[in-house]
Amino acid sequence: MKAAVLQFPGSNCDRDMAVALRNAGADVTMVWHKDAQLPEGLDIVGVPGGFSYGDYLRCGAIAANSPITTALKAHVERGGYAFGICNGFQVLTEAKLLPGALLRNQGVKYICNTQELIVETTDSAYTSEYAQGQRIQIPIAHHDGNYTADKETLDRLEGEGRVAFRYGNNPNGSDRDIAGILSENRRVLGMMPHPERAAEAAHGNEDGKAFFTSLLSAVVSA
Repeated sequence: MKAAVLQFPGSNCDRDMAVALRNAGADVTMVWHKDAQLPEGLDIVGVPGGFSYGDYLRCGAIAANSPITTALKAHVERGGYAFGICNGFQVLTEAKLLPGALLRNQGVKYICNTQELIVETTDSAYTSEYAQGQRIQIPIAHHDGNYTADKETLDRLEGEGRVAFRYGNNPNGSDRDIAGILSENRRVLGMMPHPERAAEAAHGNEDGKAFFTSLLSAVVSA
């Protein structure tokens, strides 16, 4: 599997994401935001967490207009896999690659702890090695993680089985406890929690490891 991890000014989880992908068996290239093209032959693009451009506008809004995001959109339009974690999820919504928006946490405070997530579907490249309904422990670290969408969008996500993860104990006020969602073709995923921070024994928790091994298995099978 060939993967790329995008880097924006303010990204701070890019290395974590790259290590998790490499540990799962991927060949990973780091790609700077000013590059206009992605490497040839990519299977998957990861958009990491952090504070792209310092979150000086809406979180992810400036990154969504970077040169590399145009190449990311083309990759997705070709049917390529892409995922965004935390700030990466915000970038994907701002780039209109996923529906909805991430607003300020309901408590108007930055939250950094480990949260219980419920795996809502195993019908995706990112969740196939979990069990449906499985409860896992994944870290969060965000100030603007309150997932919000209109009722029609929420109903469509639910009806099409595109809610990938749900909070067991909603920490930020997200609509319907949503922690992660899938695109219509199920190849793009965005989530606020950080599976790359729970992907090896040294983290004290490996509940996020299956996220990356699921992805490798799906791409190899495809």
